[in-house]
Amino acid sequence: MSNLDQKYRNRYIKKASWVGIVGNTILAITKIVVGFISGSLAVIGDGIDTATDILTYFITLFAAKIMNKPPNFKFPYGYNRAEAVATKALSFVIFFAGAQLFYTSIFRLIKNETVEIPSMLAIYVTAFSIVSKAALAFYQFRIGKKIESNMVIANAKNMRNDILISGSVLTGLVFTQILHLPVLDLITALAVSIWIMKAGFEIFMETSRELMDGSDNPDLYYKIFDAVEEVGAVNPHRVRIRKHSNLYTVALDIEMDGKRSIEDGHHMAKKVENIIKERIENVYDVLVHVEPKGNIEKEKFGLSRGNIDDECRKKKKRNEE
Repeated sequence: MSNLDQKYRNRYIKKASWVGIVGNTILAITKIVVGFISGSLAVIGDGIDTATDILTYFITLFAAKIMNKPPNFKFPYGYNRAEAVATKALSFVIFFAGAQLFYTSIFRLIKNETVEIPSMLAIYVTAFSIVSKAALAFYQFRIGKKIESNMVIANAKNMRNDILISGSVLTGLVFTQILHLPVLDLITALAVSIWIMKAGFEIFMETSRELMDGSDNPDLYYKIFDAVEEVGAVNPHRVRIRKHSNLYTVALDIEMDGKRSIEDGHHMAKKVENIIKERIENVYDVLVHVEPKGNIEKEKFGLSRGNIDDECRKKKKRNEE
């Protein structure tokens, strides 16, 4: 993807961030105010969660600004990893909000405080929240997939979880009105807090893989192996794939006839680079090391076709067990 395309992508991230900021600000203020008026802790908790969403969108806005910086001697790969770092920060914010609500709900249940039955106003605002969050989630998912942004998709998942959270709040409010048991509102708030913490933990785990230069897609490696062999090189090995936002950096070793010239080796490396960029989208750079055929070295890093086959077999066996 070219620099122009990256600037185009960042504009979409900023636009998605501002839509999220404005939309969630309106929802957060509405839910918190109505929660206090109607006497619903669950609605207040839902409003607090929505307020944290405002902060998460400011984080994505700030990350988009950093990602625009060109590479330099401090960060020769550029600043695209700021997206993964920002997404990691989002996970902490989300998890903390859930933990705070969990603590408050448990404390009030243990103290057995008297709670008033929430008014019908709480039901109306929660229903409105579900519709609004569904629209925001749809928009964020569409933008996130279009520009292949894990950060925007993480915010979309957070919006999707909020739909389930608001749905559980609505269920608790309805049963509270029907059964006249305000304790159900506290129990619902407890369930809401667990959902929030779960969402934060899942986002945390997703970003850890990228920050540790990992990948959960073996198909990328198989595409590289097949592409290398197609242009006449042999034994692609020590393959490493790094992800920087939506871009991939690929490094690998190949083998060819050792009697051929350095120029031949250069041309072969260019063929490998070009075909990998053809077969895999969003490849930023390909680093190819050429070795003489039959070269044997003790290698500590990277993967070969045999390594991937072994990992896939082990994973399949674990799933069957």
